[in-house]
Amino acid sequence: MANDDQFKFSTSVLAWPLAFLLAIWGTYWFQINISNVTNWGIYPRTLTGLRGIIFSPFLHGSVEHLYNNSIPLFLLVAAMRYFYRRQALEVIGYGILLSGFITWVIARPAYHIGASSLIYVLVSFIFFKGIRTGYYRLVALSLLIVTLYGGMVWYVFPDVDQQISWEGHLAGLITGFLFSILYKTPEFKKEIVYEWERPDFDPTKDPFMKRFDENGNFVNPPKLEDIEVIDAEILSPPAPQFIYIYRSSQS
Repeated sequence: MANDDQFKFSTSVLAWPLAFLLAIWGTYWFQINISNVTNWGIYPRTLTGLRGIIFSPFLHGSVEHLYNNSIPLFLLVAAMRYFYRRQALEVIGYGILLSGFITWVIARPAYHIGASSLIYVLVSFIFFKGIRTGYYRLVALSLLIVTLYGGMVWYVFPDVDQQISWEGHLAGLITGFLFSILYKTPEFKKEIVYEWERPDFDPTKDPFMKRFDENGNFVNPPKLEDIEVIDAEILSPPAPQFIYIYRSSQS
């Protein structure tokens, strides 16, 4: 069992997503100023299209496309690094590779570019992993992810928008779900608030639990008039005795 001490803020929580944003914005600047490399995206079922598995998350078709991916990418990478510190790097790295490969297998003949597949990997992993752990902080994170990005599920279906790669989205969703099963997280222990939650708690010694009979019924404490009154003289301690010493004066 582990507690939530692993949820620690560090500079990497901000450095990682900032590095991703710098990479994708820098690549886009290279695309529009030096060379258009969108043909380095994933082109399904071709040998040259395999290179897109690595490069496609950093390629974008327009500023709007880039902007729409930047904010969720920043938030999700930061959340991964904070809440899933040990698994973050592998989920991101292998998520790019596996989702890209699935896209290469199932996608339409076209160049598929953008960080959307990685975003779907992270959304899927964070949601399903949080629900599977049952730990209140991670479940709350899962619910927040659903609130913010639940509408993204519609874009894994064909014909919703011909301009987007629903295949890449579906590949990311599948990848994140698989990783939520494969990658193990600590079994978080619940914070102890009450004495009866402690493993060494003995109900027979607890004053409150003694008020219940063998059938679980609460037994009211005795009324004041039912309490036997013992003679006060018996209970009162004997009065202290004092010895006085007189000192006589001699004339």
